[in-house]
Amino acid sequence: MTSAKICIMVAIIVYLGVMLYIGYLCSKKNSSTDDFYLGGRKLGPFVTAMSAEASDMSSWLLMGLPGVAYLSGISDAGWTAIGLAIGTYVNWLIVAKRLRRYSHVANNSITLPQFFKNRFHDKSGSLLIISAIVIVIFFIPYTASGFAACGKLFSSLFGIDYMAAMIVSAIVIVGYTMLGGFLAASTTDFVQSIIMSIALLIVLIFGVNVAGGFDVVIENAKALPGYLSMTKIYDPVSGTAGSYGFITICSVLAWGLGYFGMPHILLRFMAIEDEEKLSLSRRVASIWVVISMAVAVFIGVIGYSMSKAGAIEVLEGSNSETIIVKIADLLSTHGVIFALLAGVILAGILASTMSTADSQLLAASSAVSSDILNKNGKSGILAARATLLAIAVVSIFLAKDPNSSVFTIVSFAWAGFGASFGPVVLFALFWRRTNRYGALAGMVAGGVMVFVWKYLVRPLGGAWNIYELLPAFITACLVIVAVSLLTPAPEQAVLDEFDKVASEK
Repeated sequence: MTSAKICIMVAIIVYLGVMLYIGYLCSKKNSSTDDFYLGGRKLGPFVTAMSAEASDMSSWLLMGLPGVAYLSGISDAGWTAIGLAIGTYVNWLIVAKRLRRYSHVANNSITLPQFFKNRFHDKSGSLLIISAIVIVIFFIPYTASGFAACGKLFSSLFGIDYMAAMIVSAIVIVGYTMLGGFLAASTTDFVQSIIMSIALLIVLIFGVNVAGGFDVVIENAKALPGYLSMTKIYDPVSGTAGSYGFITICSVLAWGLGYFGMPHILLRFMAIEDEEKLSLSRRVASIWVVISMAVAVFIGVIGYSMSKAGAIEVLEGSNSETIIVKIADLLSTHGVIFALLAGVILAGILASTMSTADSQLLAASSAVSSDILNKNGKSGILAARATLLAIAVVSIFLAKDPNSSVFTIVSFAWAGFGASFGPVVLFALFWRRTNRYGALAGMVAGGVMVFVWKYLVRPLGGAWNIYELLPAFITACLVIVAVSLLTPAPEQAVLDEFDKVASEK
């Protein structure tokens, strides 16, 4: 192994060690399931903001998004980023404070399934069980995508076995999450968001310099048909530009709808210590998201110029998602200091992956141990840790194919949560007439429609080629309204709780 590779390895090992140490420190603060799942509702505004967005962005930010821009230009990646930026801001603006308040009023709910059950006074427990099952169904492949990103990172950089690299990464993620629970996940996510930001900045500056300057990057991109257009998309196979019309734009913007149903993000809203500090969290989160996604898209454009200049190899297919890894590898050849900086970049990719995987594992394990098995106290923490380990094993099995696309896996899981939970969350918070029948029907309808549209309708192509989140979200909304109106109104106690939350400013 070269000295550059050794420096990179040292930087990554130090980073992983710090994450485990944070998990150890946080483990001392977990005396109840409330602490393990929600950090005792004691998160500060900056940790709330940055941990929410770090857990949201995942490896998609440093691998999926630049990879898409590298292959096909800025339209697909750009409109996706715009949709996500709008969704981020609106979610913080209208959902965060009311969910924090309502989850406390609704019998101090510490998980999203518990909130649904308590919000609608569902004595049957059907909302709790179904929502917990939805979390497990969609979080397992989501977590698998994170493990796959780790495997790709080490395999492409060090030439080691993909499966072995993925397992080692999973062990570290599972380790600190099992130790420290939600507080460890949130604290490490905050640290990881800082590392991700540094990584993006280093890659941006170095990439532009190697490519020959900003003007050269833009000129090279302009030479490709539709590459810099927001209404065209570049086809790397034919070398021509295809249409990126209004329907496609609306479809891609629908990514923003997913935020209303993401359990690992919504939990941050529920966990903040002071709801009045959510305004500061909103501003911090929104600014970070806009800047980081814009830089990530531009890195994809820079990567093309670097390939054209012969600085890095030409990447095809899902390999385009390793563009930042290739740039970091090139940086490491310029001396020890640069090799350490390359290590920071690669630690940033790990951070983006781990910050999402830990939150997903925690949410999925809480769905099983707390919501399905109904374990609490010390036994609940043990059950959560055992469940977390089991889910990680299944996720590793699903991620065994090194050719799987991080972007594709994430987009499907994102749609699943957005359509299953998003409409239910919004109607639960803002429509007084919503009842448990409507919530349950909407949740099931949204989840089922994601599968139906993805595998039966979307393959028809043409006007039907719409991101499954949009039709599934609309379907769920319509079902919630129709079923709620056709079934008995909520009992007075449910209405009184809603009025209490709505009356508070």
